[in-house]
Amino acid sequence: MSMASSSFSGSGNALMWFRKGLRIHDNPALECASRGVTGGGFLYPVFVIDPHYMEPDPRASSPGSSRAGLNRIRFLLESLKDLDLSLRKLGSRLLVMKGEPGEVLINCLKQWNVEKLCFEYDTDPYYQQLDMRVKDYASAARIEVFSPVSHTLFNPADIIQKNGGRPPVSYQSFLKLAGEPSWASSPLMTIFPSLPSVGDVGSSQIVEVPTLEELGYVDIEMGNELPPFRGGESEGLKRLREAISNEKWVATFEKPKGDPSAFLRPATTTLSPYLKFGCVSSRYFYQCIQDVYTRNKKHTSPPVSLLGQIPWNDNDELLTVWREAKTGYPWIDAIMTQLHKWGWMHHLARHCVACFLTRGDLFVHWEKGRDVFERLLIDSDWAINSGNWMWLSCSSFFYQYNRIYSPISFGKKYDPNGNYIRHFLPILKDMPKEYIYEPWTAPLSVQTKAKCIIGKDYPKPMVSHDSASKDCKQKLAAAYELNKKLNGVVSEEDLKVLQRKLDATCDSVLNPVHSHSSSGDKRQRRS
Repeated sequence: MSMASSSFSGSGNALMWFRKGLRIHDNPALECASRGVTGGGFLYPVFVIDPHYMEPDPRASSPGSSRAGLNRIRFLLESLKDLDLSLRKLGSRLLVMKGEPGEVLINCLKQWNVEKLCFEYDTDPYYQQLDMRVKDYASAARIEVFSPVSHTLFNPADIIQKNGGRPPVSYQSFLKLAGEPSWASSPLMTIFPSLPSVGDVGSSQIVEVPTLEELGYVDIEMGNELPPFRGGESEGLKRLREAISNEKWVATFEKPKGDPSAFLRPATTTLSPYLKFGCVSSRYFYQCIQDVYTRNKKHTSPPVSLLGQIPWNDNDELLTVWREAKTGYPWIDAIMTQLHKWGWMHHLARHCVACFLTRGDLFVHWEKGRDVFERLLIDSDWAINSGNWMWLSCSSFFYQYNRIYSPISFGKKYDPNGNYIRHFLPILKDMPKEYIYEPWTAPLSVQTKAKCIIGKDYPKPMVSHDSASKDCKQKLAAAYELNKKLNGVVSEEDLKVLQRKLDATCDSVLNPVHSHSSSGDKRQRRS
């Protein structure tokens, strides 16, 4: 993004509003704000602690706010601390404030005689509404606004316009429309010699980057294992350098492959949290990969390369058991435990638990799973998260619903000894490898020796996978047939009729270890 793309001129004060884009390198909004300050003006770099995002919620299912798990909040605070240190080295500092962001920003614009407001464009609906409010005030106050698209490689609006006003619904059609990014061969500004100083902040309440305790997170029980991700641009760039140093690995990377059970050394770059918060520029990452490809003519291509309505069950009990890692399937529960502990897991592991919750076994609505990921993943992105859940549940984009991830054999293929399970589910650490993925099949003597009695120390399977997956396939087949018959115009009443039909014809597969009367009660709660 060149400076010619903005209309800023003259002197005065500028305000750089950080949200994502928590970095110095390749930050067009910061570049514009810095160069726009002349004639003795000041630059105010601001981050607002948003209660909507950061305030502890005692009603939440795990530590954190109503919108974000503690892992993501910790990562964000670490990223802010790193950003503040980087700004200070350049003669500036991060002005951290607390409150509703719209009110705080408008008050700052008034108090500090700001003539130029810069912030990175955000596609998240929450920020879209917030940005419109701030822009409206700025326009009325004759404050110039520069909001460049730099979090993503392409401007989403441009892609939709090229496709006749509709978003592309497949990755290949997206690639065809997008082509090469317009900035791909242009040098990115990665180093600032200095930044303008910060002016008088008046009566504004400026605080240091808070700690978790200062935000109200006290007496948190998180166990003795912290996520292996330290937030910040410095750490992100370090990881990027390490990742691209192995050029052969970069050139031959294929996304469908990779070991989802690898946790000591994950089989991906693990840069997603840093890209999500903009600690690492996606554009800089892209150019680094392209440089490797230039030197390695044989490499993979997108989508496998490194660059690249249904009547659901309405049963919160099923969702809770899945979310709390108590399904009785060690592979699934280990993945969900890693999610809680690290706020991250391999993309194939995400596929497995998403499939299990939706079209594979439990037939719970994909939006419920999406919301769990949205809150607990450090690298959660609103659009990517929603799109992936629609894909994995066969609600949109992908329709091969017969291809189901087995909660037993899929993990065993990568990790036959069950080391991943033993690490995240230590209750099963002494279970022999022939039973580690199906501990309920172990003789009682084996369970006793392993100090893990199934049904007491570790739960029995909540469903029979064979019958549950068969049930799910029948439901999807019926839903797809109805959609085809009615040419996609399916009413709520059509769905209710289909639901009654499915409930009447499909055997209950929940809680196979319970009595028949218990299963009957469960079936009534599903309908």
